[in-house]
Amino acid sequence: MSHVVVDGNSRELLDRLCAIPRGQKVKECLQCGTCSASCPTSHAMDYSPREIIAALRAGLIERVLSSNTVWLCTSCYSCTVRCPAGIPFTDVMYELKRLGVERGLNGRDGTTTAMAKAFVRSIDHHGRNHEPEIIRQFYLHTQPWKALGQLGLAWRLLKRGRLALRAHNIRGLDSLRKMLAAVDDKEGS
Repeated sequence: MSHVVVDGNSRELLDRLCAIPRGQKVKECLQCGTCSASCPTSHAMDYSPREIIAALRAGLIERVLSSNTVWLCTSCYSCTVRCPAGIPFTDVMYELKRLGVERGLNGRDGTTTAMAKAFVRSIDHHGRNHEPEIIRQFYLHTQPWKALGQLGLAWRLLKRGRLALRAHNIRGLDSLRKMLAAVDDKEGS
């Protein structure tokens, strides 16, 4: 099985994807479509999972990272479990999300990396997600005036005890931060 890589930037991307555990399997894609048929959100994606693999192998980085596909992955692992070639597709999608954030490419609507960054900031700060903080950060960095449209929902959730205004940190937050720092150090080297 061969693939076409058009430039050094494409080669770098493919090398990063191949560096994840079992990532070399991307080169062995059969283009059978099992991943796309298994995906519960493929109907809403710009490109199906099968098309993403084909585009990656063809070196079409901008197309892949600018699409909404990686951001719509629900991490259900159906594609990974059912893939006859053993491609760790969900892990590939996570790596593509990281690359998209790094390169400032964030899908069609331009808000996906803002949500991802708000989520990561909340996890870094509390060890878990805190929805009001995530939404506040998201709207602050995208469209602040649209937050007003969410006030009714927020009030209903608050009345039913489904929205915590105060964030609660996890036990062992310092240990989690040390572990994440070690991962960052390892990835940086």
